[in-house]
Amino acid sequence: MSWVFLRDLLSGVNKYSTGIGRIWLAVVFLLRLLVYMVAAEHVWKDEQKEFECNTQQPGCETVCFDHFFPISQARLWALQLIMVSTPSLLVALHVAYRESREKRHKQQLYSNPGSIDGGLWCTYLISLVFKTAFEVGFLALFYQLYGGFNVPRLVKCDVRPCPSTVDCFVSKPTEKKIFIHFLVVTSCLCVVLNVSELSYLVFTRCVKCCLRRYRTRAEASACKCHQLNCARGRESPAGVGAQFQIPDLMGEGNA
Repeated sequence: MSWVFLRDLLSGVNKYSTGIGRIWLAVVFLLRLLVYMVAAEHVWKDEQKEFECNTQQPGCETVCFDHFFPISQARLWALQLIMVSTPSLLVALHVAYRESREKRHKQQLYSNPGSIDGGLWCTYLISLVFKTAFEVGFLALFYQLYGGFNVPRLVKCDVRPCPSTVDCFVSKPTEKKIFIHFLVVTSCLCVVLNVSELSYLVFTRCVKCCLRRYRTRAEASACKCHQLNCARGRESPAGVGAQFQIPDLMGEGNA
């Protein structure tokens, strides 16, 4: 399997991410993608050939292997990596849409097409929700399919066409268990990072909205005070003139 496209995708989205998002990308690329490509993929390479049962019944080993491992653990891991990384494509497509829109109108419509604001903020939030949902969903699927996150050394199979209950031996169970535990830990770490980034974006957006409202109210109050001061300034000369005119009128009356 070629992972060049996924690597380029993650590298391209990196410049549009927050600090927490860059940590997530580093974890996915270094601790998950490279580990899978370099080591894990070779551990599960010949898993069906190395799955052995103590029977000579034709088809028994194949049926038992399909019963206990309906989906290869390595392929499920690869599918998880692809599905978790795909929502980042939404962000890259949105930025590309912004850039093409600026080229079409031949003017700068955004201060920075890659800045997380406006519609891109919503797209980024949606991608985080999808990534978190895929992580949790695949962990639940993994647990449901294999009955946990351990790899047994021995499984007992009584599925037809096996003549009776036979013992089947899984190849490299300890090594596979280590890699699966590593997968679970890194997936949980990615979930924590996604939730943290989601909370950070929502919190900063709320703070900006509160500051904007406070600034608007402060400017409105300052404007009202300025208008009141101007109105008082217009009224005060008339009042002073009236005070000076009263004695003159009284004097004319006496005369």
